[in-house]
Parts: sequence; structure tokens; C-alpha cells
Amino acid sequence: MKFSRLTMALFLFMMILAFGTVGYHVIEDMAFFEAFYMTIITVSTVGFSEIKQFSEAGRVITIIVIVTGIGAGTYILGQLTKAFVEGELSAIFGRRKLEKNISRIKNHWIICGFGRIGKIICDELAAEGIKFVVIELDTGKTKDLDDKYLYLNMDARNEETLQAAGIMTAKGIVTAVYSDADNVFITLTAKGLSPDIFVLSRASELGNEGKLLRAGASRVMSPYQIGGSRMAQVLKRPTVMDFLDCAMMESDLGLSMEEAVIGGHSGLAGKTLLENNMRRDYGVIIVAIKKPTNEMIFNPMPTEKLEVGDVIVVIGEDEELKRLNKVL
Repeated sequence: MKFSRLTMALFLFMMILAFGTVGYHVIEDMAFFEAFYMTIITVSTVGFSEIKQFSEAGRVITIIVIVTGIGAGTYILGQLTKAFVEGELSAIFGRRKLEKNISRIKNHWIICGFGRIGKIICDELAAEGIKFVVIELDTGKTKDLDDKYLYLNMDARNEETLQAAGIMTAKGIVTAVYSDADNVFITLTAKGLSPDIFVLSRASELGNEGKLLRAGASRVMSPYQIGGSRMAQVLKRPTVMDFLDCAMMESDLGLSMEEAVIGGHSGLAGKTLLENNMRRDYGVIIVAIKKPTNEMIFNPMPTEKLEVGDVIVVIGEDEELKRLNKVL
């Protein structure tokens, strides 16, 4: 079994105490408590006088206890100081580095709450290389995030916290804490700082969606309602759900459902779907088109014209979708 340096030093110190106690008891015929007391005042060098007149052998034991005890005690104190100082400095510099990285991030998402829902959101975003900052008040939930995600151990309801997370340059904010009241408060605070920011809010209780929307949330989702509805759909339409899982989740088929915006310099803008030949050139299927006016066109006809700012929803192979995104 391997011992750390501090553990070994403590073990040696205890052995010194045991050696002195037994030595005084055997050689000087002292009671165990008196022998232990004598060993303690000898190791600590407090300067108390001897309990009784020692023989030459007893004085030899005293010399050994003093020399070894001071050495072991000094070493233990040094190791404790080293561990404390290194730990404190590491924490200080680690936090400064983290705060510096957060201050530089832009066009990112702010995730408020790192519970079960928040963790899933962060893992999904990280898998896609999407930038985000986590805000979580409970330090126990973020203790293992130092080398994983950017995070702040602060209260997301405060303006200072959202400003520290970069809300003025953020893409949007997700309120994923358990309490709907806190989600409403965070939404109000976020909208007060940045009125145009996109806010995705979690609703734990059915019926609270309207309150969150009135508070300024752009979208409201109830994990329990979505989970229950999805389970019911698996029972009613298993094949449809299998297909959606293949399109939306990672699968061996390499198939994905993606959305893409028609940019101003895209060669596809101003042309119909038939003229663009996306099905032929990229092997993708266009499921829907969302217009800048939020009008949604499902299963668009070949004569439907794409305009700048349109968002198309397509299904296809991963590599083909990446190639299409470059063109868009």
C-alpha cells in the first residue's frame, strides 16, 4: 500500500510518541499517562521540567524523542502549509483564468442551472462545439467542471451575474432551474438587461407556461410534458419515432435533420427548389421552409422560391449537410 508523504510523516510522528511513551514506562517505571505526558512536552519543547529525575538511559530516550519529534513535526507543518498554499493559489489562478475566458466569449448561450436538465443541454451543446457559459449557485454541482465547461458559481437572478456571464454579447439564455418562480425572475432580469435576447425557459409545473411567456420568454418547454408525450408517441407510432430518432439523434445511418439559413451571398437565393437542384446535388430532402415572417411552409413544392433569410429544414447524410451549409 502506498502512503502519501503527509500520511507517512504522521505515521512516523505517532511512532515517535509510542516509542517515547513505552520507553519512559519501561526504563523509568512511569505510568502510561505520565509517560505519554512526558513524551508530549518533550516533543513540543514547551520547556516544562521533568516529572522525575531521569537515569542516563531515560535522558537518551529524551534526546531521541526531541530530535526525531522536531524533525517530523517540522516536516508535517511544511507539508500542510504546502498543500494549503498550493490549493489556494491553484483555486485563485484557476478562477481568474476562467473569468478571463468568460469575459472574452461572444455569441454564446447562457445556461442557468446545472441540474439534470441543464447538464443534458450542456452535453448536447458541447458535442456540437457550441459555446456556452453555465451559471449554477450550488458549488457541489460544478465541482468537476473546471476543465470541462465555463461556469460561474453565482445567483442567476442577479443582474451582476448575467452581466458577468456576458449577456450583452450572448446569443440567448436558457433558464433551466427547477423553480418556475426563479425561471420567471431570471427571464425578467435578462429582458431588463437585453430586451431583444432570446430566452428559452423551462416550466416544471403545467400551467406556468403562460406566466413565463408574459415575463418575456421567447419559448417555453416543459420537460415532463415532452417526456410523457414522447413515451405516448412511441406506443402509438413506433416507426415514426424510430425515424425521428435516426434523424435527430446520433445513429449508425449517418442521417441528420438540420436547419440552415439562406445567406445574402448564397447562390441559392432567388431560385426555386427545382432550379437549385439540392436533392440532386446534395442528396437532401427539404422538409420545411420558415420565412422571415415566421410563416412555416411544410413539404414545399418544387416551385417554391428561396429568399435571403429563409430557414430551411433538411434531412440528409452528415457529410452532404456540411457541404450544403458551406454553399448556404
